[in-house]
Amino acid sequence: MNVLLISGSPHPRECTYTALSAVAERLNAAGIETTLVQVGHKAVRGCIACGKCAETGLCVFKDDPVNECIELLRKADGLVVGSPTYYAGPNATLCALLDRVFYLKAAAYAFKPAAAVVTCRRGGASANFDRLNKYFTIARMPVVASQYWNSLHGNTADEARMDAEGLQTMRTLGDNMAWMLKCLEAGKAAGIPLPTVEPWTPTNFIR
Repeated sequence: MNVLLISGSPHPRECTYTALSAVAERLNAAGIETTLVQVGHKAVRGCIACGKCAETGLCVFKDDPVNECIELLRKADGLVVGSPTYYAGPNATLCALLDRVFYLKAAAYAFKPAAAVVTCRRGGASANFDRLNKYFTIARMPVVASQYWNSLHGNTADEARMDAEGLQTMRTLGDNMAWMLKCLEAGKAAGIPLPTVEPWTPTNFIR
């Protein structure tokens, strides 16, 4: 099994990396491989809603990490997305990437466990956390819980490593995701089918 970790931080070894690493260590200890992709330092365009990805499964723009992440997520068994907190929200680059990863492609990710982790100096973490979880809940991805909301506090990696409760929350998240992945694997081996997906019934409210 493999879990894809996406970091929205522009800094490769700072707070968000510290949080994701704590999650990854527990997944690895449970025999689950992890793949980390850092995107926060790259130029990623926003979605233009052209709809071409519905035909090809990939984005028409090929000069950034979006298509790489689409293919990695299709192969992965789970997903963890991490972001620093900017104005009580995720990194804009990360949001641009996730908009394009999920738009018209989410069916391929259904029933894969997912989780968000966020870092902040002081405040805004819960709004950031809420924003990221919306990608998962619209895509039928079970959201993995921890013992608290998944936030780690600090302005530097050294400060983040001093947040004992935050790091424990990350470790617990890794343990819980490993458990959920193994439960899903056991269910599949026992012949328990995934839920039946009803055809989508889009309903607009303008008459």
